Amino acid sequence: MHTVTIYTTPSCVYCKMAKEYFTEHQVAYTEKNVLIDLSAREEMVKKSGQLGVPVIDIDGQLIVGFDKPAIEKLLAA
Repeated sequence: MHTVTIYTTPSCVYCKMAKEYFTEHQVAYTEKNVLIDLSAREEMVKKSGQLGVPVIDIDGQLIVGFDKPAIEKLLAA
């Protein structure tokens, strides 16, 4: 079982694609909307140094953007 957190905004197309991927592959995740949750935004920037979304945290390993091969690699580990 992996611990997956995705930092998103409602209008982000790549965030939607990532969430759909996780749902299709039955990967449980926690979503943090950084548009309305300022503490989640600060947490995301502190972890990644990025303001862009999605930022995906899989077991403490960060992926910026919807990088399907990187996601698959971390989920396979």
